[in-house]
Amino acid sequence: MSGLLLAVVLLLPLGGAAPPRLCRRCCDHVGQSEGPTVRSGTPHQMPEIRTYINMTILKGDKGDRGDRGTPGKAGQDGPPGARGPIGYKGSKGQAGVPGEACKIRYSAFSVGRRKALHSTDYYQALVFDTVFVNLEEHFNMFEGKFYCSVPGAYYFNLNVHTWNFKETYLHLMHNEQNKAVVYAQPSDRSIMQSQAIMLLLGRDDTVWVRLYKRERENAVYSDDVDVYITFSGFLVKPTAE
Repeated sequence: MSGLLLAVVLLLPLGGAAPPRLCRRCCDHVGQSEGPTVRSGTPHQMPEIRTYINMTILKGDKGDRGDRGTPGKAGQDGPPGARGPIGYKGSKGQAGVPGEACKIRYSAFSVGRRKALHSTDYYQALVFDTVFVNLEEHFNMFEGKFYCSVPGAYYFNLNVHTWNFKETYLHLMHNEQNKAVVYAQPSDRSIMQSQAIMLLLGRDDTVWVRLYKRERENAVYSDDVDVYITFSGFLVKPTAE
């Protein structure tokens, strides 16, 4: 009992009650005056309480998909990407259908006359009786006309022999138009006359020789031995169709 009273007496401070010591934080300024903290009369505020609702608890079932919206405008093209690796070589394909052989377009003729001719009409076609060349039969021997089957540019040449004291007057005809003339006045000497021309022909055009008679007698000379009258023509360049 005496030991317990001694412990109580030792816990009591000696003398009067010591003043309370002021606590100071290390971050307070040194110059701050020390003294008892004066408490304001403001009452202690309670913390604000906010309601929080967990929406995951209230999540319902998934709804139906809505209608597709209006497509937006196309954006700008992006930069080209890097070139990819070379692919594997494919298998050999099947052979195609054989094509047509290259067609060579040509046309040529050369004919002659072994008989002399006296014109009996104002307009008379010169008919030939000898064939030198007549490819594809483009020259009609019965009519004395060349029929164009390959459109293009053609070269024609006409040679005749005049008759003594008789006029020689012929036209080189393209369809019904005279394009060139072979003429010789009456003379006591017979001579060879020649004419050449190049014409641009269309399909089915004709080229022929026509005797033209005026007041004088018109004639060309030839005989059964030699050919004095020749008419030739050939395709120079076909027209692209």
